Amino acid sequence: MSRGRCASDADHRHVAKAVRRAGSSFYWAMRLMARERRRALFAIYGFCRAVDDIADEGGTREEKRTALSRWRERIAALMAGQPGEDPLERALGEAIDRFALARADFEGVIEGMEMDVEGPPVAPSMEEFDRYLDRVACAVGRLCVKVFGAPADTGRGLAEHQGRALQITNILRDVEEDARLGRLYLPGPLLERYGIETRVPGEVVRHPALKELKLGLAKRAAAEFSAARAALAECKEGDMRAARIMLEVYEDRLYRMVGSGFVSEPGGRFAKLRERFRKLAIAVRVIVGGRERARRAT
Repeated sequence: MSRGRCASDADHRHVAKAVRRAGSSFYWAMRLMARERRRALFAIYGFCRAVDDIADEGGTREEKRTALSRWRERIAALMAGQPGEDPLERALGEAIDRFALARADFEGVIEGMEMDVEGPPVAPSMEEFDRYLDRVACAVGRLCVKVFGAPADTGRGLAEHQGRALQITNILRDVEEDARLGRLYLPGPLLERYGIETRVPGEVVRHPALKELKLGLAKRAAAEFSAARAALAECKEGDMRAARIMLEVYEDRLYRMVGSGFVSEPGGRFAKLRERFRKLAIAVRVIVGGRERARRAT
């Protein structure tokens, strides 16, 4: 790890509070990390949340373009060694210096948000689909694995396989909700393969072949999870607990969707509580399992 700019404790507390208020599914997984790693992960999450909010919240397309362009400028300034202008920027500057985070990965995340801003995606090509997965998920993973301390080659493979697995799982979960917003992330070639000719999101979600298409895409996600799990097993350095918890939570979510035939689970307060307890159980299993492996190794 290199050393350079240091944010103040007050800056880090500000960022941590914002992450907790945002209700991240993985707040407590990040909390498990040693202080320097935890602070860097919170800063990365804060950046991702900031640009995601620009893409998803109100405002004209031009206003969103301008806001994302401003973030490109802010990242460029931080990469040039300039001090940050606010707590999040200062925390990011520290993380960049300490863990040698790559400008290309920050810009990749911004590009993913720009893809959403430029218009609701509707049945993209496979090339566009894979590029979107890389920008909105794998780029984030490439930032995180450096903080985790994973070996370079293995860590990159983990980031890319796990990023694709997580994002495909999200896409499968949100097909109907996205359709209501005029979005259709399912690739055009995949629709063709299953005989779905329409590209109107609301019609696609009512097509009788959609369930089979989802099962086909779920198989790709499962293969990516398997590859990510193999990469995790090769990571003998660093602290990979947060990555393992993320994998386990999302893989569980994928198999529950498949097992239910992609029927949405009932919502409401108790559903949220069940989901929290499920994540907690997975986190405990990962932590206890890690301790058992460490004891066996000694």
